[in-house]
Amino acid sequence: MGFVLQSFVVLLCFTPAIVCQVTEFVSIDCGSASNYTDTSTGLAWTSDAGMMGQGKPVVVVNANVNSQQYQRRRDFPADSNKYCYTLKTKERRRYLVRATFLYGSPAAEATYPKFELYLDATKWGTITISESSRIYVNEMIIRAPSNSIDVCLCCATTESPFISTLELRPLNLSMYATDYEDNFYLKVAARVDFGAQSKEPIRYPDDPYDRIWDSDLKKRPNFLVDVAAGTERINTTKYIDTNTREYPPVKVMQTAVVGTKGMLSYRLNLDDFPANARAFAYFAEIEDLGMNETRKFKMEHPYVPDYSNAVVNIAENANGSYTLYEPSYMNITLDFILSFSFVKTPDSTRGPLLSAMEICRYVQIAPKTDEQDGTMTIPCLV
Repeated sequence: MGFVLQSFVVLLCFTPAIVCQVTEFVSIDCGSASNYTDTSTGLAWTSDAGMMGQGKPVVVVNANVNSQQYQRRRDFPADSNKYCYTLKTKERRRYLVRATFLYGSPAAEATYPKFELYLDATKWGTITISESSRIYVNEMIIRAPSNSIDVCLCCATTESPFISTLELRPLNLSMYATDYEDNFYLKVAARVDFGAQSKEPIRYPDDPYDRIWDSDLKKRPNFLVDVAAGTERINTTKYIDTNTREYPPVKVMQTAVVGTKGMLSYRLNLDDFPANARAFAYFAEIEDLGMNETRKFKMEHPYVPDYSNAVVNIAENANGSYTLYEPSYMNITLDFILSFSFVKTPDSTRGPLLSAMEICRYVQIAPKTDEQDGTMTIPCLV
């Protein structure tokens, strides 16, 4: 089926207090003429020339980025077929699958591509390009259903389907396990580093699993707006113990925002919502509180039964400062416009704190209907 990637980049990685298993990263530069090593990360990138015989490499015009993997893309015909990359996996192992899209275009371009992205027979999402110089990132967290997966593009309604990069990142142990993973994947809707010290995202090598943690300094419409008055940024150089199930990177946990006037609040849009979601909040006390000082707060909005009434006391919940506390919400319903806030309790001397968060939408898995489903020549049904 498709064009199977035969080679992997093998990396030995480290996380706080543990040594990860040897990790196989797959990094495909779609449209590249040759393999190369990214000098900024040390990661090896593989050209798709030997695994994808369809479509054509295209030089990206006005790329506006320096990364080598965004200097070219691969375009596919605007017909009724699916065009698929097949990636080897280990059945029942969890992976982060990432596809990115940078179109670039002459300044006079009148229309931009709109097409469908599939993972096997499951619709991953609709790729709608509206900004030529923006890198569109789509991530799915899966438990592999077999020894391979197909990532497919099809069904363009304007222009042609295309892709810039395709990445596969194995995850450790029970990371991102859910009660519903036999029937649902997790599509990443937001992953935010609060209190970030630059606009650049954090990823490998700071995150050994190469998740992309967006900076809260990143500016785009309807992303982390309506910030509460008195919100301040704090950071530390001290080591943070992050040895819990999702292993957020230490660098992410070394920064935070605090509500010095008793409240933290933000608003952001979540693509493809309203929907049921899995949400993760990450806290670490990175200020040295005095003997009589406390930091206690609740989630005021949205109101979630069994969660909103719980008091967060980070140092107590995490058994000490500079240690991760990671509550998660297994299944909550969130709107397209998400407004959330934390407020301090009356007996707290310090305002709420937030280090990071992740929100993932449940995507129901569509079973393959026959052995050909997901291959390059199957007509697209929408």
